[in-house]
Amino acid sequence: MTIQNGDSRKLYQQVAGAVAAAIASGRYPVGTRLPSERDLAEEFGVSRPTVREAMIALEIRGLVEARHGSGIYVMEGAEAGGPPLDLDIGAFELTEARRLFEGEACALAATVITDEELAELEVILGDMVGENSLATSIGEQADRRFHVTIARATRNTAIVMVVETLWDIRYRSPLCAAMLSRAREVGVRPLIEDHREILNALSRRDPKAARDVMRAHLGRVIDGLLTATEIDALDRARLDAEARRQDIARRTAV
Repeated sequence: MTIQNGDSRKLYQQVAGAVAAAIASGRYPVGTRLPSERDLAEEFGVSRPTVREAMIALEIRGLVEARHGSGIYVMEGAEAGGPPLDLDIGAFELTEARRLFEGEACALAATVITDEELAELEVILGDMVGENSLATSIGEQADRRFHVTIARATRNTAIVMVVETLWDIRYRSPLCAAMLSRAREVGVRPLIEDHREILNALSRRDPKAARDVMRAHLGRVIDGLLTATEIDALDRARLDAEARRQDIARRTAV
């Protein structure tokens, strides 16, 4: 199975489509364990997060099933799965975009933010602490308000629209929603201390520090998603955390 350079679909869609076709052709019969995440990444020449998104997309379609501690297996009736659905944007791709846009937005906000807006962020941070006890997406409302409030502090309507759109994608994209739901199930919540550091940098009116702490925060969000969406438990026994995350280190260094 290979990825076609001329294919305009997202990489995870190409991987999902190729695996679905292999299932339909009988290469992977019902009950068969699929190759490991690492093996699939090597076979397709893509990152492991891309493979992970593809497997979650296939789970959403009911073609495969993740069995903790064992791997990914082809489900009964998978042969009738049909063509891959366009599940839109995954959580890795979304968070990478947020890291770029919100890092710069935070730096700009640090130069013009008012005392009133800083006080509002302090209140929102308190709300976030309370919402962290919730296991549903309701617990993300304060998190969204915190980030959008920073965008509004830039006094740039276009920046606000971009940040709001990126947050809205979290709920509109079935793939992203599924990945974030899985993260919540294993206890991934908004990082309160990270948000406190962001607020402190904004309070100092330090644009460089504000940019750095926002980018570091969203880098840790990616780390949390990697852990939460781990699909091959055998890899956890073989690889340490640094090795599991090296496939995105180059991109997050941008």
